[in-house]
Amino acid sequence: MTKSSVLGYPRIGADREWKKALEAFWSGKLEENELHARLQEIRLDHLRKQQAKGIDLIPVNDFSYYDHILDTAVMFGIVPKRFAYTGGAVPLSVYYGIARGTKDAAASEMTKWFNTNYHYIVPELNDASPELTENKPLIAYLEAKEKLGIEGKPVIVGPLTFLKLSKGYDASETDAWIDQLLPLYTQVLQELADAGVQWVQIDEPVLVTKLNDADLQRLNKIYTAFASAVPGLNILLQTYFESVENYNEIISLPVQGIGLDFVHGLEGNLQSIQTSGFPADKVLGAGIIDGRGIWKASLQDKLTLLGTLTSLVTTERLVVQSSCSLLHVPVTTAREAKLAAELKDALAFADEKLDEIVILTKAIRSTDADITAKIKDAEQKLQALQSSGDRNRKAVQEAIASIRVQEPNRSRAFAERHVAQQQKWQLPLFPTTTIGSFPQSTEVRKARQQWRKNELSNEQYSSFIRDQIDSWINIQEEIGIDVLVHGEFERTDMVEFFGEKLAGFAFTQYGWVQSYGSRCVKPPVIFGDVEFVGEMTVEETKYAQSKTDRPVKGMLTGPITIMNWSFVRDDIERETIAYQLAYALRQEVEALEKAGIGMIQVDEPAVREGLPLKENKQANYLDWAVKAFRITTCTVQETTQIHTHMCYCEFHDMIDSIEAMDADVISIETSRSHGELIHSFEENTYELGIGLGVYDIHSPRVPSVEEMSNMIDRALRVLDPKLFWINPDCGLKTRGQEETVASLKNMVDATRIARAKYNATPVLS
Repeated sequence: MTKSSVLGYPRIGADREWKKALEAFWSGKLEENELHARLQEIRLDHLRKQQAKGIDLIPVNDFSYYDHILDTAVMFGIVPKRFAYTGGAVPLSVYYGIARGTKDAAASEMTKWFNTNYHYIVPELNDASPELTENKPLIAYLEAKEKLGIEGKPVIVGPLTFLKLSKGYDASETDAWIDQLLPLYTQVLQELADAGVQWVQIDEPVLVTKLNDADLQRLNKIYTAFASAVPGLNILLQTYFESVENYNEIISLPVQGIGLDFVHGLEGNLQSIQTSGFPADKVLGAGIIDGRGIWKASLQDKLTLLGTLTSLVTTERLVVQSSCSLLHVPVTTAREAKLAAELKDALAFADEKLDEIVILTKAIRSTDADITAKIKDAEQKLQALQSSGDRNRKAVQEAIASIRVQEPNRSRAFAERHVAQQQKWQLPLFPTTTIGSFPQSTEVRKARQQWRKNELSNEQYSSFIRDQIDSWINIQEEIGIDVLVHGEFERTDMVEFFGEKLAGFAFTQYGWVQSYGSRCVKPPVIFGDVEFVGEMTVEETKYAQSKTDRPVKGMLTGPITIMNWSFVRDDIERETIAYQLAYALRQEVEALEKAGIGMIQVDEPAVREGLPLKENKQANYLDWAVKAFRITTCTVQETTQIHTHMCYCEFHDMIDSIEAMDADVISIETSRSHGELIHSFEENTYELGIGLGVYDIHSPRVPSVEEMSNMIDRALRVLDPKLFWINPDCGLKTRGQEETVASLKNMVDATRIARAKYNATPVLS
């Protein structure tokens, strides 16, 4: 009989109870035993909910005290030596130390979980001596069984994925590490089998990426070893986020089930299964409900897909499940009272996705009038939104149809623009600037909250913002910065701010998702055609410019970053959404220029985050991402200087695309990986204006003049001094005023030293 399952459930709770418990513990307001009790109740509540909904295979060990990759590392005693770990079960002080750092030891690196907006803690193998410290999947299984009578499906990250996501070892040591980890994984599985576990989900998302022959041999070695050691245990080898590479090799592995993504990997996985078939002795975990998107599924379309799959796999060997863990979506739409009914009815968060999975599973098992009615109701609600005016803005659609067949180019090439801009601005060598935001004090946040609650009038709030701008314009001038910013005191978030001012966006009240650790974000929802409604940034920027003779940059978030940091509609291509955003932002760029703002920064820190996992899809994405940026910026005059900002990325494999954006100046977050980026420029040329961040804004420490001078000197070994700018790594919103001012003073002093060294014009006074 067809079963239902999910790959994981959100940890944070409908009211972010999880986040609040963690932060209370970190601040000393909650004892460790109280933390364990609170988290257990949250965990059990999640299991009860899945049980009540009718999910057959309920995941356990998908819950975490911080991050599931960190959990895997500490389960095997892989703890950096700087934390003075001596063996046995890893204490919470060490666990959270790895994640967050301590006064004596730096935190481990954090990076993106494949192409999602979730971040995991990168395991550091180095000289670790792995041992099984505690069997976390077993503990989770026994808890669910004893407390709730649930026969859970333990979830564990697979050995190959774990190694591929770790650092601190050489590629030549991979096989040796597998040899060390295999006995530990085997012990975990043996203990699970001894406890009566029926199915174990082993996550190997790395299988959707390109693997070499050696990796395929390792994969076969791992799962052959498991099959030999624990022959009675059913293993579901789970993949997600894309279609698997090496399909034939994977379905030949000695496991009892294979989980495939039929949402984000639909085309590739379906083609593979239709061409090569699916083993008659294996279960197919069919991930047909989107674990990353927030829209109701077309259940009729999903039934059609399931019909195709059941022509290839018997219904007894089919599991209907989410495409990936529901970690990536909010908990429930139930409390979203402020959304328009038409929109709310078309949304499905985690709880609603459980319902969809159960409905589809029941529809396969038997024909039922109630199930048929639910499927029809879902179609009607989707159609209501699809037919709405929000998704049918003819003027926008016609504009985008025209734009997408045009080549958005500036009126002149960069070399000519650079000369014209220098004549206009008369900037010194190594111009200094900042990335955009300045410290948002308690006072700033309080005023914004009061304004949102109508405790401050628009006039009072506007006056308050102007006072902040006045103060920081004066501070920047006193420090000696060449190109100023207004400080962005009116903005809570670089995406939300613009979404609130554009048509086609909606905002949830409780749509939180985990980004990393206890950090939760509430992404905007792009549900309709995006349209420019009116000026968004002109008032504050124009006011700031009126207070100084130095240029003030207009500050915008770019189209790709807004898209990648939002939940986007799934009825049109992402490329079209990007162009709609670009067209709207272009109108704001033109409004800024008309208001006399001659330097405009369009930030794109998230361009790389949207890069597809499949290499054959990456070039197309980068082409339209670059085009979207150029649509935003191409209509300005040659003397208007376009800036952009990017967070650090593997620059060497994107340098052509970044240069193709044709920004006059790009600033890049680099201080933590300065050496790697300098190496990129040794191998690649870059002929536009560029500023490599000379100090790390993520730390409260004030870097010395000497330290920043060394950064500048290293950069100038490979970059043209005439095109080089000096700036911090990123925005300064999260920093305090005292440290910010001190750091910027040191930055300007380091600039003076560099100018003297190159016999340059002194800094403006």
